[in-house]
Amino acid sequence: MAEAVLSATERALENQRIGGLQIRVAAICTLVQMCDGYDVNSIGVSVPSLTHAWNLPGPAFTQAFLWSSIGIMIGALSAGPIGDRFGRKPLLLASLTIFGLASLLSAFVGSLGMLTVLRFFTGLGIGGAFPGAATLTGDYAPHRRRALMIMVSFTGAPIGGFLCGQLAGVLLPKFGWPSIFLIGGIFPLGLVVAMALWLPESPRFLAAKGNLSPHEAALLRRLDIIPGKTAVADLDLAQGNPVKMLFTKGYGLQTVLLWVIFFCSLMNLFLFVYWLPEVLHLTGMTPPEAARATSFRELGAIAAVLYLGVLIDRFGPERALAANYAAGILFIAAIALVAMPYLLLVVVIFFSGLTIIGSQTGANAACGKLYPARMRTSGLGWALGIGRLGGIAAPALGGYLLSSGLPPRQIFLSACLLALIAATATGLLALRGVHAEPLADQSAA
Repeated sequence: MAEAVLSATERALENQRIGGLQIRVAAICTLVQMCDGYDVNSIGVSVPSLTHAWNLPGPAFTQAFLWSSIGIMIGALSAGPIGDRFGRKPLLLASLTIFGLASLLSAFVGSLGMLTVLRFFTGLGIGGAFPGAATLTGDYAPHRRRALMIMVSFTGAPIGGFLCGQLAGVLLPKFGWPSIFLIGGIFPLGLVVAMALWLPESPRFLAAKGNLSPHEAALLRRLDIIPGKTAVADLDLAQGNPVKMLFTKGYGLQTVLLWVIFFCSLMNLFLFVYWLPEVLHLTGMTPPEAARATSFRELGAIAAVLYLGVLIDRFGPERALAANYAAGILFIAAIALVAMPYLLLVVVIFFSGLTIIGSQTGANAACGKLYPARMRTSGLGWALGIGRLGGIAAPALGGYLLSSGLPPRQIFLSACLLALIAATATGLLALRGVHAEPLADQSAA
Protein backbone atom coordinates (compact mmCIF):
# COMPACT_ATOMS: atom_id res chain seq x y z
CA MET A 1 0.00 0.00 0.00
CA ALA A 2 1.62 3.25 -1.08
CA GLU A 3 1.21 6.18 1.28
CA ALA A 4 1.20 9.04 -1.22
CA VAL A 5 2.46 10.30 -4.55
CA LEU A 6 6.23 10.87 -4.52
CA SER A 7 7.57 14.42 -4.81
CA ALA A 8 10.02 15.25 -7.61
CA THR A 9 13.01 15.09 -5.25
CA GLU A 10 11.95 11.78 -3.75
CA ARG A 11 11.24 10.36 -7.19
CA ALA A 12 14.77 11.28 -8.28
CA LEU A 13 16.28 9.64 -5.20
CA GLU A 14 14.15 6.50 -5.37
CA ASN A 15 15.06 6.02 -9.05
CA GLN A 16 18.67 7.27 -9.04
CA ARG A 17 21.18 5.63 -11.35
CA ILE A 18 23.97 3.53 -9.84
CA GLY A 19 27.21 5.27 -10.77
CA GLY A 20 30.54 6.33 -9.30
CA LEU A 21 28.99 8.33 -6.44
CA GLN A 22 26.78 5.48 -5.28
CA ILE A 23 29.63 2.98 -5.56
CA ARG A 24 31.95 5.27 -3.57
CA VAL A 25 29.42 5.59 -0.74
CA ALA A 26 28.77 1.85 -0.71
CA ALA A 27 32.53 1.10 -0.74
CA ILE A 28 33.30 3.41 2.22
CA CYS A 29 30.33 2.04 4.16
CA THR A 30 31.58 -1.49 3.42
CA LEU A 31 34.93 -0.53 4.97
CA VAL A 32 33.04 0.73 8.03
CA GLN A 33 31.30 -2.64 8.29
CA MET A 34 34.68 -4.38 7.89
CA CYS A 35 35.96 -2.52 10.95
CA ASP A 36 32.80 -3.50 12.83
CA GLY A 37 33.10 -7.16 11.89
CA TYR A 38 36.78 -7.28 12.79
CA ASP A 39 36.27 -5.69 16.21
CA VAL A 40 33.24 -7.83 17.07
CA ASN A 41 35.30 -10.96 16.41
CA SER A 42 38.54 -9.72 17.97
CA ILE A 43 37.53 -10.59 21.53
CA GLY A 44 36.32 -14.08 20.54
CA VAL A 45 39.58 -15.07 18.81
CA SER A 46 41.65 -13.54 21.63
CA VAL A 47 40.02 -15.43 24.49
CA PRO A 48 41.78 -18.81 23.93
CA SER A 49 45.13 -16.99 24.27
CA LEU A 50 43.97 -14.79 27.15
CA THR A 51 42.89 -17.84 29.18
CA HIS A 52 46.55 -18.88 29.22
CA ALA A 53 48.05 -15.38 29.53
CA TRP A 54 45.87 -14.41 32.51
CA ASN A 55 45.35 -17.93 33.90
CA LEU A 56 41.55 -17.66 33.71
CA PRO A 57 38.93 -20.20 32.57
CA GLY A 58 37.00 -19.49 29.37
CA PRO A 59 33.64 -18.81 31.09
CA ALA A 60 35.29 -15.97 33.07
CA PHE A 61 35.24 -13.90 29.89
CA THR A 62 31.44 -13.98 29.82
CA GLN A 63 31.42 -10.52 31.43
CA ALA A 64 33.56 -9.05 28.62
CA PHE A 65 31.24 -10.58 26.00
CA LEU A 66 28.19 -9.40 27.94
CA TRP A 67 29.28 -5.76 28.29
CA SER A 68 30.36 -5.66 24.66
CA SER A 69 26.83 -6.64 23.66
CA ILE A 70 25.32 -4.11 26.10
CA GLY A 71 27.44 -1.41 24.49
CA ILE A 72 26.32 -2.46 21.02
CA MET A 73 22.69 -2.37 22.14
CA ILE A 74 22.95 1.12 23.62
CA GLY A 75 24.83 2.37 20.55
CA ALA A 76 22.25 0.94 18.17
CA LEU A 77 19.27 2.32 20.09
CA SER A 78 20.88 5.78 20.25
CA ALA A 79 21.94 5.72 16.60
CA GLY A 80 18.40 5.71 15.19
CA PRO A 81 17.17 9.07 16.50
CA ILE A 82 20.61 10.67 15.99
CA GLY A 83 20.98 9.46 12.41
CA ASP A 84 17.41 10.27 11.39
CA ARG A 85 17.36 13.74 12.95
CA PHE A 86 20.93 15.05 12.66
CA GLY A 87 22.52 13.16 9.78
CA ARG A 88 24.26 9.90 8.96
CA LYS A 89 27.81 11.24 8.55
CA PRO A 90 28.23 12.76 12.05
CA LEU A 91 26.93 9.50 13.51
CA LEU A 92 29.49 7.46 11.57
CA LEU A 93 32.44 9.72 12.39
CA ALA A 94 31.67 9.64 16.12
CA SER A 95 31.02 5.88 16.16
CA LEU A 96 34.27 4.94 14.43
CA THR A 97 36.29 7.26 16.65
CA ILE A 98 34.83 5.69 19.80
CA PHE A 99 35.39 2.05 18.90
CA GLY A 100 38.75 2.72 17.24
CA LEU A 101 40.14 4.31 20.41
CA ALA A 102 38.60 1.63 22.65
CA SER A 103 40.09 -1.19 20.60
CA LEU A 104 43.51 0.48 20.50
CA LEU A 105 43.54 0.86 24.29
CA SER A 106 42.46 -2.78 24.72
CA ALA A 107 45.90 -3.87 23.52
CA PHE A 108 47.49 -2.38 26.65
CA VAL A 109 45.20 -3.67 29.42
CA GLY A 110 46.36 -6.15 32.03
CA SER A 111 43.11 -7.21 33.67
CA LEU A 112 39.74 -8.62 32.77
CA GLY A 113 38.00 -5.67 34.45
CA MET A 114 39.68 -3.05 32.26
CA LEU A 115 39.17 -5.18 29.16
CA THR A 116 35.45 -5.40 30.00
CA VAL A 117 35.16 -1.60 30.32
CA LEU A 118 36.87 -1.05 26.97
CA ARG A 119 34.76 -3.73 25.31
CA PHE A 120 31.68 -1.76 26.41
CA PHE A 121 32.95 1.34 24.59
CA THR A 122 34.00 -0.75 21.59
CA GLY A 123 30.45 -2.08 21.44
CA LEU A 124 29.00 1.42 21.84
CA GLY A 125 30.80 2.58 18.70
CA ILE A 126 30.02 -0.58 16.76
CA GLY A 127 26.34 -0.25 17.63
CA GLY A 128 26.20 3.23 16.11
CA ALA A 129 28.25 2.46 13.02
CA PHE A 130 26.23 -0.60 11.88
CA PRO A 131 22.88 1.13 11.21
CA GLY A 132 24.52 4.40 10.16
CA ALA A 133 26.53 2.78 7.38
CA ALA A 134 23.61 0.67 6.18
CA THR A 135 21.23 3.64 6.11
CA LEU A 136 23.62 5.89 4.20
CA THR A 137 24.12 3.12 1.65
CA GLY A 138 20.34 2.87 1.32
CA ASP A 139 20.03 6.64 0.87
CA TYR A 140 22.30 6.40 -2.18
CA ALA A 141 20.53 3.36 -3.64
CA PRO A 142 17.46 3.16 -5.89
CA HIS A 143 14.49 1.39 -4.37
CA ARG A 144 14.71 -1.47 -6.87
CA ARG A 145 18.26 -2.37 -5.72
CA ARG A 146 18.23 -1.14 -2.12
CA ALA A 147 18.30 -4.52 -0.38
CA LEU A 148 21.11 -5.73 -2.65
CA MET A 149 23.28 -2.64 -2.12
CA ILE A 150 22.75 -2.64 1.65
CA MET A 151 23.58 -6.32 1.76
CA VAL A 152 26.71 -5.75 -0.34
CA SER A 153 27.85 -3.13 2.19
CA PHE A 154 27.14 -5.54 5.02
CA THR A 155 29.50 -8.10 3.51
CA GLY A 156 32.15 -5.89 5.06
CA ALA A 157 31.26 -7.31 8.50
CA PRO A 158 31.97 -10.97 7.62
CA ILE A 159 35.00 -9.91 5.56
CA GLY A 160 36.32 -8.15 8.66
CA GLY A 161 35.54 -11.21 10.77
CA PHE A 162 37.27 -13.51 8.27
CA LEU A 163 40.37 -11.29 8.19
CA CYS A 164 40.36 -11.18 11.99
CA GLY A 165 40.43 -14.98 12.19
CA GLN A 166 43.08 -15.36 9.50
CA LEU A 167 45.30 -12.63 10.96
CA ALA A 168 44.89 -14.14 14.43
CA GLY A 169 46.19 -17.46 13.10
CA VAL A 170 49.36 -15.70 11.93
CA LEU A 171 49.82 -13.02 14.62
CA LEU A 172 48.96 -14.89 17.83
CA PRO A 173 51.98 -17.24 17.78
CA LYS A 174 54.42 -14.38 17.04
CA PHE A 175 53.03 -11.24 18.67
CA GLY A 176 50.33 -12.43 21.07
CA TRP A 177 46.79 -11.21 21.67
CA PRO A 178 47.57 -7.42 21.86
CA SER A 179 48.35 -7.38 18.13
CA ILE A 180 44.71 -8.27 17.35
CA PHE A 181 43.40 -5.19 19.17
CA LEU A 182 46.10 -2.89 17.77
CA ILE A 183 44.97 -3.58 14.20
CA GLY A 184 41.35 -3.23 15.29
CA GLY A 185 42.07 0.29 16.52
CA ILE A 186 44.47 1.70 13.94
CA PHE A 187 42.42 0.94 10.83
CA PRO A 188 39.09 2.55 11.90
CA LEU A 189 40.90 5.66 13.16
CA GLY A 190 42.55 6.01 9.75
CA LEU A 191 39.18 5.48 8.09
CA VAL A 192 37.72 8.39 10.09
CA VAL A 193 40.06 10.75 8.22
CA ALA A 194 39.09 9.27 4.84
CA MET A 195 35.39 9.54 5.67
CA ALA A 196 35.72 13.17 6.70
CA LEU A 197 37.22 13.93 3.29
CA TRP A 198 35.31 11.68 0.87
CA LEU A 199 32.06 10.45 2.40
CA PRO A 200 29.05 12.68 1.58
CA GLU A 201 26.10 13.26 3.85
CA SER A 202 22.71 11.77 2.98
CA PRO A 203 21.24 13.58 -0.07
CA ARG A 204 18.00 14.33 1.82
CA PHE A 205 19.93 16.13 4.55
CA LEU A 206 21.93 18.04 1.93
CA ALA A 207 18.75 19.07 0.11
CA ALA A 208 17.31 20.39 3.39
CA LYS A 209 20.49 22.28 4.25
CA GLY A 210 20.33 26.08 3.99
CA ASN A 211 23.83 27.03 2.85
CA LEU A 212 25.27 24.46 0.48
CA SER A 213 28.91 24.51 -0.55
CA PRO A 214 29.59 24.38 -4.32
CA HIS A 215 30.67 20.76 -3.89
CA GLU A 216 27.44 19.82 -2.09
CA ALA A 217 25.30 21.60 -4.69
CA ALA A 218 27.15 19.76 -7.48
CA LEU A 219 26.53 16.46 -5.69
CA LEU A 220 22.77 17.07 -5.64
CA ARG A 221 22.81 17.94 -9.34
CA ARG A 222 24.47 14.59 -10.03
CA LEU A 223 21.34 13.07 -8.52
CA ASP A 224 19.10 15.17 -10.81
CA ILE A 225 18.09 17.41 -7.89
CA ILE A 226 18.17 21.17 -8.35
CA PRO A 227 19.18 22.79 -5.03
CA GLY A 228 16.72 25.28 -3.60
CA LYS A 229 13.14 25.41 -2.36
CA THR A 230 11.95 22.88 -4.91
CA ALA A 231 14.40 20.32 -3.62
CA VAL A 232 13.49 20.99 0.01
CA ALA A 233 9.75 20.54 -0.57
CA ASP A 234 8.29 17.23 0.60
CA LEU A 235 11.58 15.60 1.61
CA ASP A 236 11.18 12.24 3.32
CA LEU A 237 12.84 13.37 6.56
CA ALA A 238 11.74 12.74 10.13
CA GLN A 239 9.58 15.59 11.45
CA GLY A 240 8.60 13.99 14.75
CA ASN A 241 9.88 11.19 16.98
CA PRO A 242 11.38 8.61 14.57
CA VAL A 243 10.93 5.80 17.10
CA LYS A 244 7.20 6.57 17.50
CA MET A 245 6.84 6.37 13.71
CA LEU A 246 7.83 2.70 13.83
CA PHE A 247 4.39 1.91 15.30
CA THR A 248 2.21 4.29 13.28
CA LYS A 249 0.60 4.16 9.82
CA GLY A 250 0.60 0.36 9.66
CA TYR A 251 4.25 -0.29 10.56
CA GLY A 252 3.55 -1.78 14.02
CA LEU A 253 3.29 -5.47 13.05
CA GLN A 254 6.32 -5.22 10.79
CA THR A 255 8.33 -3.62 13.61
CA VAL A 256 7.41 -6.28 16.18
CA LEU A 257 8.18 -9.14 13.78
CA LEU A 258 11.53 -7.60 12.85
CA TRP A 259 12.40 -7.29 16.54
CA VAL A 260 11.65 -11.00 17.06
CA ILE A 261 13.73 -11.90 14.01
CA PHE A 262 16.68 -9.76 15.09
CA PHE A 263 16.56 -11.03 18.69
CA CYS A 264 16.72 -14.70 17.67
CA SER A 265 19.11 -14.10 14.79
CA LEU A 266 21.62 -12.06 16.78
CA MET A 267 21.46 -14.44 19.73
CA ASN A 268 22.45 -17.19 17.31
CA LEU A 269 25.14 -15.07 15.69
CA PHE A 270 26.80 -14.00 18.94
CA LEU A 271 26.59 -17.48 20.44
CA PHE A 272 28.82 -18.60 17.56
CA VAL A 273 30.97 -15.43 17.39
CA TYR A 274 31.87 -15.47 21.08
CA TRP A 275 32.01 -19.18 21.86
CA LEU A 276 32.94 -21.13 18.71
CA PRO A 277 36.71 -20.39 18.99
CA GLU A 278 36.77 -21.48 22.64
CA VAL A 279 34.60 -24.56 21.95
CA LEU A 280 36.96 -25.65 19.17
CA HIS A 281 39.90 -25.03 21.50
CA LEU A 282 38.26 -27.17 24.21
CA THR A 283 37.75 -29.99 21.70
CA GLY A 284 41.47 -30.17 20.85
CA MET A 285 42.46 -27.33 18.52
CA THR A 286 45.23 -24.86 19.32
CA PRO A 287 44.15 -21.17 19.57
CA PRO A 288 45.52 -20.34 16.06
CA GLU A 289 43.79 -23.42 14.56
CA ALA A 290 40.50 -22.51 16.26
CA ALA A 291 40.75 -18.91 15.00
CA ARG A 292 41.39 -20.01 11.41
CA ALA A 293 38.60 -22.61 11.41
CA THR A 294 36.15 -20.09 12.86
CA SER A 295 36.96 -17.54 10.16
CA PHE A 296 35.37 -19.75 7.48
CA ARG A 297 32.02 -18.95 9.08
CA GLU A 298 32.57 -15.36 7.96
CA LEU A 299 33.55 -16.52 4.48
CA GLY A 300 30.19 -18.28 4.21
CA ALA A 301 28.42 -15.06 5.20
CA ILE A 302 30.23 -13.24 2.39
CA ALA A 303 29.03 -15.86 -0.10
CA ALA A 304 25.41 -15.24 0.94
CA VAL A 305 25.48 -11.85 -0.80
CA LEU A 306 25.84 -13.60 -4.15
CA TYR A 307 22.20 -14.64 -4.04
CA LEU A 308 20.29 -13.48 -0.97
CA GLY A 309 20.10 -9.73 -1.69
CA VAL A 310 18.86 -10.36 -5.22
CA LEU A 311 16.24 -12.82 -3.97
CA ILE A 312 15.02 -10.40 -1.28
CA ASP A 313 14.64 -7.61 -3.86
CA ARG A 314 12.81 -9.94 -6.24
CA PHE A 315 10.68 -12.17 -4.00
CA GLY A 316 10.60 -10.32 -0.67
CA PRO A 317 12.17 -11.33 2.65
CA GLU A 318 9.21 -13.43 3.75
CA ARG A 319 10.16 -16.16 1.28
CA ALA A 320 13.86 -15.81 0.47
CA LEU A 321 15.09 -14.94 3.94
CA ALA A 322 12.80 -17.37 5.77
CA ALA A 323 14.17 -20.26 3.70
CA ASN A 324 17.75 -19.22 4.46
CA TYR A 325 17.08 -19.15 8.20
CA ALA A 326 15.43 -22.58 8.06
CA ALA A 327 18.39 -24.11 6.19
CA GLY A 328 20.69 -23.00 9.00
CA ILE A 329 19.10 -25.51 11.38
CA LEU A 330 20.77 -28.39 9.52
CA PHE A 331 24.29 -26.99 9.76
CA ILE A 332 23.90 -25.89 13.38
CA ALA A 333 22.77 -29.42 14.33
CA ALA A 334 25.71 -30.95 12.43
CA ILE A 335 28.24 -28.86 14.38
CA ALA A 336 26.54 -29.72 17.68
CA LEU A 337 26.02 -33.46 17.18
CA VAL A 338 28.49 -34.87 14.65
CA ALA A 339 32.22 -35.38 15.23
CA MET A 340 33.93 -34.46 11.98
CA PRO A 341 37.49 -34.33 10.63
CA TYR A 342 38.98 -30.84 10.33
CA LEU A 343 38.31 -30.26 6.62
CA LEU A 344 34.68 -31.42 6.80
CA LEU A 345 34.14 -29.31 9.92
CA VAL A 346 35.48 -26.26 8.09
CA VAL A 347 33.02 -26.88 5.24
CA VAL A 348 30.09 -27.16 7.68
CA ILE A 349 31.26 -24.00 9.48
CA PHE A 350 31.29 -22.26 6.08
CA PHE A 351 27.65 -23.22 5.43
CA SER A 352 26.66 -22.30 8.99
CA GLY A 353 28.02 -18.82 8.24
CA LEU A 354 26.11 -18.77 4.95
CA THR A 355 22.86 -19.36 6.81
CA ILE A 356 23.41 -17.83 10.28
CA ILE A 357 25.41 -14.66 9.57
CA GLY A 358 24.23 -14.53 5.95
CA SER A 359 20.63 -14.48 7.12
CA GLN A 360 21.36 -11.70 9.61
CA THR A 361 23.00 -9.70 6.81
CA GLY A 362 19.88 -10.31 4.74
CA ALA A 363 17.70 -9.19 7.66
CA ASN A 364 19.70 -5.95 7.87
CA ALA A 365 19.14 -5.37 4.14
CA ALA A 366 15.44 -6.24 4.34
CA CYS A 367 14.96 -3.87 7.28
CA GLY A 368 16.60 -1.05 5.32
CA LYS A 369 14.27 -1.75 2.41
CA LEU A 370 11.05 -2.16 4.41
CA TYR A 371 11.24 1.24 6.14
CA PRO A 372 11.09 4.60 4.32
CA ALA A 373 13.97 7.08 4.64
CA ARG A 374 12.44 9.18 7.44
CA MET A 375 12.60 6.24 9.85
CA ARG A 376 15.21 4.01 8.19
CA THR A 377 18.03 4.52 10.70
CA SER A 378 15.59 4.20 13.61
CA GLY A 379 13.99 1.10 12.09
CA LEU A 380 17.31 -0.66 11.60
CA GLY A 381 18.93 0.81 14.72
CA TRP A 382 16.11 -0.28 17.02
CA ALA A 383 15.86 -3.71 15.40
CA LEU A 384 19.59 -4.12 15.99
CA GLY A 385 19.26 -2.68 19.49
CA ILE A 386 16.45 -5.04 20.50
CA GLY A 387 18.35 -7.82 18.77
CA ARG A 388 21.33 -7.04 20.98
CA LEU A 389 19.26 -8.29 23.92
CA GLY A 390 19.78 -11.63 22.24
CA GLY A 391 23.44 -10.73 21.87
CA ILE A 392 23.55 -10.03 25.61
CA ALA A 393 21.86 -13.35 26.41
CA ALA A 394 24.16 -15.32 24.08
CA PRO A 395 27.43 -15.04 26.05
CA ALA A 396 25.61 -15.73 29.31
CA LEU A 397 23.89 -18.78 27.80
CA GLY A 398 27.12 -20.14 26.32
CA GLY A 399 29.04 -19.59 29.55
CA TYR A 400 26.30 -21.25 31.62
CA LEU A 401 26.07 -24.27 29.32
CA LEU A 402 29.84 -24.73 29.29
CA SER A 403 30.01 -24.43 33.10
CA SER A 404 27.17 -26.95 33.51
CA GLY A 405 29.31 -29.75 32.12
CA LEU A 406 27.50 -30.12 28.79
CA PRO A 407 29.80 -31.40 26.02
CA PRO A 408 31.22 -28.19 24.48
CA ARG A 409 29.81 -28.59 20.96
CA GLN A 410 26.31 -29.31 22.24
CA ILE A 411 25.90 -25.79 23.61
CA PHE A 412 24.92 -24.88 20.03
CA LEU A 413 21.81 -27.12 20.03
CA SER A 414 19.85 -24.22 21.50
CA ALA A 415 20.58 -22.29 18.30
CA CYS A 416 18.38 -24.67 16.28
CA LEU A 417 15.24 -23.44 18.05
CA LEU A 418 16.29 -19.82 17.60
CA ALA A 419 16.76 -20.33 13.86
CA LEU A 420 13.29 -21.91 13.62
CA ILE A 421 11.65 -18.95 15.40
CA ALA A 422 13.50 -16.48 13.15
CA ALA A 423 12.38 -18.35 10.03
CA THR A 424 8.75 -18.39 11.20
CA ALA A 425 8.69 -14.68 12.10
CA THR A 426 10.25 -13.82 8.74
CA GLY A 427 7.54 -15.74 6.92
CA LEU A 428 4.90 -13.84 8.89
CA LEU A 429 6.16 -10.56 7.40
CA ALA A 430 3.81 -11.39 4.54
CA LEU A 431 1.01 -10.20 6.85
CA ARG A 432 2.42 -6.67 7.22
CA GLY A 433 -0.11 -4.05 6.19
CA VAL A 434 2.10 -1.38 4.61
CA HIS A 435 4.95 -1.13 2.14
CA ALA A 436 7.68 1.49 2.48
CA GLU A 437 6.92 4.55 0.39
CA PRO A 438 8.03 8.14 1.00
CA LEU A 439 5.40 10.63 2.06
CA ALA A 440 4.57 13.42 -0.33
CA ASP A 441 3.70 15.79 2.51
CA GLN A 442 4.43 15.10 6.16
CA SER A 443 3.20 18.41 7.41
CA ALA A 444 -0.34 17.13 7.57
CA ALA A 445 0.63 14.01 9.47
